[in-house]
Amino acid sequence: MAERLDFGDDSFDLVVSYLSLIDIPQLGTALTEMARVLRPGGSLLIANLTGFTTAGMVFGGRRPRGADRHAGYLDEHASQVRWRDVSIRNWHRPLEMYMQGLLDAGLQLRHFSEPRPHGGPPEKVRRYLKAPYFLIMEWTKSDA
Repeated sequence: MAERLDFGDDSFDLVVSYLSLIDIPQLGTALTEMARVLRPGGSLLIANLTGFTTAGMVFGGRRPRGADRHAGYLDEHASQVRWRDVSIRNWHRPLEMYMQGLLDAGLQLRHFSEPRPHGGPPEKVRRYLKAPYFLIMEWTKSDA
């Protein structure tokens, strides 16, 4: 459970969150925990879907279309997402919630990127060029 990590303070030089922040209900608590277990000078690496991607997830039983796709971008909301027999609750949050939560946890931003897609069928690559789909960040815990 990301909201209560079973490790002591300053336990790790590296903490990695790969596509997991959208699955965590208590984001602020989880970010504080990640910072707590990180040693001074250590790095928190985050790979996450962007808010442009999660704003259009199924919410309330329907998927927004067209201009409504990003309606509610500034509001946190949950949606139930299904893949075959698996059902997962994902959370949409605007970028500000992530950034402010990480700053509040005492971390410093060292790297931010929204990688461009490459490889694969051209029609799929074009789809992911319309808006950033994915982001990568490196945050560090101060030595002081």
